[in-house]
Amino acid sequence: MFLLLGSNSVIGQVVTPDSIKNNAQDTSLIVQDTSKNHLRTSSGKDTVVMKDDSGLETVVTIVANDSSWNEVSKNIVHLYKGAKVKYQDFELSADYIRLDRNNNLLYASGVMDHNDKYVGRPVALFPNDTPKAVDSLTYNYKTQEGKTFGIMTEVDGGFIQARAVRKNMYDEMSIYHGLYSTCDLPEPHTHFGIHITKGIVLDKQIIAGPSYLVVQGIPIKFVAIPFGFFPKQDKKSSGFLFPSFGEDAARGFALRDLGWYLTFNDYWDTEFRGSFYSRGSWEASMRTNYMVNYKYSGGFNLRYAWTKTGVEGSDNYGTNKDFNVTWNHTQRQEANPGTSFSASVNFGTGSYFQNTGANSTYDYDQLTRNNMSSSISYGRVFADGKVNFTSSLSHRQDMTSGKVDLELPTFSLNVATFNPFDSKDRVGEQKWYQRITVGYSLQGRNTISTGDSTLFKKESLKRFTNGFQHSIPVSLSLNAFKYFQFNTSMNYTERWYLQSIRNRSENTINGFETVRDTLQGFRRAYDYSFSSGLSTKIYGMYPKIGKVEAIRHVVTPSVNFNYRPDFSDPMYGFYKSYVDESGRLRDYSIFEGAIYGSPSSGQSAGIGFSVDNNIEAKVRTENDTTGKGFKKVPIIQGLTFSGNYNFAADSLKLSTISFSGRTSLFNQKINLNFNGSFDPYQLDDRGQRYNRFAIEDGKLARLTNFGLSFDYSFNPDASKSRSDNIDSLRNNMPAMTQEQSDALARISTDPNAFVDFNIPWNLAGSFSFQYSRRFDGVERKEVGDYTATVNLHGDFNVTPKWKIQFNSGYDFKQKEVSLTRFSIYRDLHCWDMSFGWVPFGRYQSYNVTIRAKASILQDLKLTKRNSHYNY
Repeated sequence: MFLLLGSNSVIGQVVTPDSIKNNAQDTSLIVQDTSKNHLRTSSGKDTVVMKDDSGLETVVTIVANDSSWNEVSKNIVHLYKGAKVKYQDFELSADYIRLDRNNNLLYASGVMDHNDKYVGRPVALFPNDTPKAVDSLTYNYKTQEGKTFGIMTEVDGGFIQARAVRKNMYDEMSIYHGLYSTCDLPEPHTHFGIHITKGIVLDKQIIAGPSYLVVQGIPIKFVAIPFGFFPKQDKKSSGFLFPSFGEDAARGFALRDLGWYLTFNDYWDTEFRGSFYSRGSWEASMRTNYMVNYKYSGGFNLRYAWTKTGVEGSDNYGTNKDFNVTWNHTQRQEANPGTSFSASVNFGTGSYFQNTGANSTYDYDQLTRNNMSSSISYGRVFADGKVNFTSSLSHRQDMTSGKVDLELPTFSLNVATFNPFDSKDRVGEQKWYQRITVGYSLQGRNTISTGDSTLFKKESLKRFTNGFQHSIPVSLSLNAFKYFQFNTSMNYTERWYLQSIRNRSENTINGFETVRDTLQGFRRAYDYSFSSGLSTKIYGMYPKIGKVEAIRHVVTPSVNFNYRPDFSDPMYGFYKSYVDESGRLRDYSIFEGAIYGSPSSGQSAGIGFSVDNNIEAKVRTENDTTGKGFKKVPIIQGLTFSGNYNFAADSLKLSTISFSGRTSLFNQKINLNFNGSFDPYQLDDRGQRYNRFAIEDGKLARLTNFGLSFDYSFNPDASKSRSDNIDSLRNNMPAMTQEQSDALARISTDPNAFVDFNIPWNLAGSFSFQYSRRFDGVERKEVGDYTATVNLHGDFNVTPKWKIQFNSGYDFKQKEVSLTRFSIYRDLHCWDMSFGWVPFGRYQSYNVTIRAKASILQDLKLTKRNSHYNY
């Protein structure tokens, strides 16, 4: 069937067919190196056109880079060094190939080089299969049956290495002395592996003969099985979920995550798991994932825990019943253009994570979390994008106090601003009145705040508060006097409520007490305000100083006049009066505590002002020789002072002066932020502000609070590498499970949750300082208070396979070290090992984990924990 190659013959060092048969399992003696053969033929490529069994023409390609030898009498061709044969869908490359046209048989192997190493192993590509590297093989190109020796192939994240594999034309394989492990090396790190004496791999199933476990290269035959039958499907299938084992200080020995996996179709699957403890506690969970390609994906998880606490017979003995529910849903934008729907739900009892040890993970972030929140949102765009409607259901839960805030629902309808006096057919620039813009927004809320223990009781439904708010802003912006920007605006707000309140004093046996009544019925409240102002920019340049070529200072002052009427005037009907328990007449708003508040009392007619500063330097670069190399260095950015002066107030007309700014240090490697406020008035002996400026006593103003924070990374490549890897994970795994999403979220927020051996070291830190002044009623004076914390985290490679991570900090006020964690990681190639340690503090603990990297063997893990978790 194959082309007869040349008439030249060379003397080659080839083993006879008889010796090949006798040494089929030892291929290192098959062929010797012919690279020094001075009688070799010329190398090259040849092709022939031939007919297959169906009568169609087929091209056969034969390549021998080193030499070829044709035994004419035996009808056999030998190819050396970079030899390749391609016939139909079958391809073969090796350093030695023998073609026996009498038997339609191909034989391929490697050769021994001058260093006595076996090189040039065959690589075969069988029809409908992936390339396979083997020690040697025989293949009948007529019957499409082959036999390989020393093969290694990947199967679902694991690797099979077999002494011999035979494959027929029906894609059925027979395995002889195979090893299934997680390592892809020729001599694998078989920390754990399964040795299969004999096996048959069919299209839908695998039938294995005697098999046993291999640990660290040591066969453990006393746990062998005589035979095994495994389904091999190309789709999801239901099955048993293997548990893990452990021990908990409070709950005893544990059988964790025993369960069953159910698959209903290609779009929906569910798993049920349960954990049982020797001291009577148990947990159950149901997790469901769903996905429809190009439309939506998501999943929900329902968990319940029955936890025994204390010692039986003691006062603190009891049972805690906790639950937790999570749901996430994402909709692809292209599935329904103009419409969006998403969900991120997490609610349950506040003690769930503490009583279950964060699902036995003892995750510090989960154990110390003090709130949970949820949001389900829907959006729709109308009128070519000019009208936007959004609605949401949300929940926020304080796990410390048990307070629950529900929004059922919240919605908003926003109309994009438009120019009512402009014309679509306008020619030329806009007139001043054509620049007037008008907008509209409608918001609605229905909320309740209650405790998690009373949330589902009937009386809680009566405590919902609700309302609607309409807002119509009107604005105009013009250039004035060439250098000024003139802005004027008016805002009208109207609120609709279904409840209002009335206060009264009631005579009780303990004296007069204030009673608040809630009246049902529709009431409207409205207010409006007016503002007009000017702003400009002032540029200043400072002369050259040393290497500083120039310093530019940009000042942006703005001033505005604002006016708001006194909506507590009886003409509006928003405020009423009552005599309190002390006999004094008090004013109150009938909309106190309402969702969107009440119109403000007191007239406001004042001037608001702000000054923004930006200072940057133009510095000559040190390595510049042309005299034209400069770089901009920011000195101060966004240094802003702002306040307001109310002419209509009878006292305390000047508001507090707030300031904020930021700057960069050390070649913009440290971003420093600061903020604070000044109070221009003095305090009396009761700590109340009174109408006397601090400057009258020789002080410009009182500093009431100040904050300063910055962070710095000594190795910016570390954070960049982490971000790049996270992006890569997201792109390569579009349909992540909830567990994978949670792990990725931890990596995104926690620098120590990501181990990158390519970064030899990393050290980063942050500092936060907050200062405030408060009035001490005992000492009758103002006293200062502060908080100051510093945090450090980093890692370094001890060796290319060992990495140490740490995270610690110090609280300067409490004079104690904050949570300190150390982690040691060891890369075991196809396995990895980690050791975590919290040496002191409330959450003192340690854990050791060894696990396989292959995803199919993630349940094969050994974990030992000594935890802080106790009752």
